[in-house]
Amino acid sequence: MITYDSIFPLQWSAKKKAVEKLTNGLTLLMRANKIEVFHGTGILVSSQQVKVMTPGQEIMLQGTNIILATGSTPVALSSVPCDTEYIVHSDHALSFDSIPERLVVVGAGTVGLEIGSIWMRRGSKVTVIELMDQVLPGMDTQICRSLMQILKKQGMEFSLSTEITEYSINGDTVELRGKNNNNEELSFSGNKALIAVGRKPYFEGLRLENLKIELTAKEKIKVNERYQTTDPAVYAIGDIIEGPMLAHKAGEEGRSAAELIAGKTGQVNYETIPCIVYTWPEVASVGITEDQCKSRNIPYTRGIFQFRANGRAITSDNLDGFVKIIGHKETDRILGCSILGPWASDLIPEIVSVMEFGGRTEDINRTMHAHPTLSEAIKEAALDAAGRVIHSMPVAKTH
Repeated sequence: MITYDSIFPLQWSAKKKAVEKLTNGLTLLMRANKIEVFHGTGILVSSQQVKVMTPGQEIMLQGTNIILATGSTPVALSSVPCDTEYIVHSDHALSFDSIPERLVVVGAGTVGLEIGSIWMRRGSKVTVIELMDQVLPGMDTQICRSLMQILKKQGMEFSLSTEITEYSINGDTVELRGKNNNNEELSFSGNKALIAVGRKPYFEGLRLENLKIELTAKEKIKVNERYQTTDPAVYAIGDIIEGPMLAHKAGEEGRSAAELIAGKTGQVNYETIPCIVYTWPEVASVGITEDQCKSRNIPYTRGIFQFRANGRAITSDNLDGFVKIIGHKETDRILGCSILGPWASDLIPEIVSVMEFGGRTEDINRTMHAHPTLSEAIKEAALDAAGRVIHSMPVAKTH
């Protein structure tokens, strides 16, 4: 195995420095805003009391309201338990002390593809195993198929519709065994196995039962539109309540909950939450997909523009991917957008903003975009939805 520090000393130290800078910055912000921080395990005692257990002492905190924001933890795979050395989950997968020659990833969701692609770029031979029949289940099918083909060209291997049922460790090698939809027996081996089959709410030790706080059918904390639990003095936000498990979603909910407690107006628009996959090229999406329009019988128009016809993409040699915009056939209001391409994470906010104001594809068509920029691909996709694309052959369809 090649050691990380010998080949990538700058990247390894940069990662640690970035983490330290961000966490130290948060500490300074807490102090600047006169927020007192206690490190320990919190236990709900009453609607206005939290006991903090620290090594050597117990601290009782008193307040008018409590906001629960304990986040999530990786889902375990019963057939392949994590040992943190050879079989790991996402909490460990960015802290290997060396580059694994072979990495097996179980789960082709956001986490699995992101971490798998990171190690592939560092030289690992990566194999991704997925129970469903596509990567990134739930996202636009066309985007997902295109991303998988791109990642295959980069060297990533895939085994879809495959279930892992057992494992063994021999020396420094992990072997995973399972079957595909054709009932064929398959075997995968690597120096490390990353289990990335999802995340679940984390509220172990909180003692929700002390306040009789109810859970939903999905084992998340039940809240109303004001983020209040079944105990109205206790609020909950983020991964422990319904909705996508995304940091920016949790942040907006935290801000809104604080505003509501302070007697102000707070709200989150759940129709415009962007989702990002940090592979390369990146994937970004917001709103509903073409597949969802079909399943819900929503009349729609579709506009697509390939990055290979974009000047900035050509000059930066980032030709893979495309922008797909979905508009309502009758109102032209933007229903959603999916982007596969360079810096998709920085392009999707334009769509989010337009959707937030109830905008149409025509609003994007009439908005001037600087040239040459990647954002011109968004305008061209919107023009394609109207059958007026300029720098490509029109491929728009209405349904």
